[in-house]
Amino acid sequence: MSLKASDFGKVAVLLGGRSAEREVSLMSGRGVLEALRSRGVDAHAFDPAERDLGDLKREGFRRCFIALHGRFGEDGTVQGALELMGIPYTGSGVMASSISIDKVTTKRIWLADGLATPKYRLLRRGAFDRQQVVAVPDELGLPLIVKPAREGSSIGVVKVEGYSGMVGAVAQAAQLDADVLCEQFISGDEVTCPVLGTGDSARALPVIRIVAPEGNYDYQNKYFTDTTQYLVPCGLPAGEEAAIQAMVLQAYRVLGCRGWGRLDVMIDAKTRKPYLLEVNTSPGMTSHSLVPMSARAAGISYEDLCLEVLRSAGLDHSPEGDAG
Repeated sequence: MSLKASDFGKVAVLLGGRSAEREVSLMSGRGVLEALRSRGVDAHAFDPAERDLGDLKREGFRRCFIALHGRFGEDGTVQGALELMGIPYTGSGVMASSISIDKVTTKRIWLADGLATPKYRLLRRGAFDRQQVVAVPDELGLPLIVKPAREGSSIGVVKVEGYSGMVGAVAQAAQLDADVLCEQFISGDEVTCPVLGTGDSARALPVIRIVAPEGNYDYQNKYFTDTTQYLVPCGLPAGEEAAIQAMVLQAYRVLGCRGWGRLDVMIDAKTRKPYLLEVNTSPGMTSHSLVPMSARAAGISYEDLCLEVLRSAGLDHSPEGDAG
């Protein structure tokens, strides 16, 4: 049964938060808030960095739209608090959220399920020396990517072109996370594919191909420039888009994700083989964000997208099952 706006009750849009992605989250949350209100939902902004989460229960909120990104929002912590309070929320549950934000754990699960992801080396803060750092390119080749294991929005990501750049790149990533992921660089098309739904009913939206200035899809080019091109339809050869959508659905399901998400993929230019990079369980909803763009190509407006995600709000442990 499809819920009407009045059936949702009082809705909190969780935005801001304490992660390095606070600025982006505020933009996402404001967009969602405006969209839900335009459709008659009794929606209110709620910033967990400024308010006690217990206020959600005390003030009678019936469900939460999580527009938080990164730590303390996308990592299972807020999800766990909402489970304890019994307030249904959007996006993946506690375990899927905590696994998905950790790029290394995600890779291990994908590899165990036979899914392709770039080769990697994990460096733990305090457990490696300069010699080990400089030796990583011997294993993964050059160029390679260095990034924190548990950040998003390309924060702390460095493309290392030569041996001399390794120490500085690892030191920069280690300031953001105790675990530093060194990853094989796949040269080719960069694409992303959103998913809506849960389990067998989950469906992949159109693939977006990303063409960034000089191939550098960094934090600045993601959110604050208009020179990055987003191609949808993606223009990939026949059959490739469908294969990527099937791969993304498998990757989403094996992690136990629900509600919605977005998965990033690199396609090797020579072999045309796709490699999974990571999954976002609370994707951006800004004016530059990719899920709304892909949804629009599938005939789903921003407002309808927000409503569909809100309808999917649920709990991991609820005697009645999902609220929506």
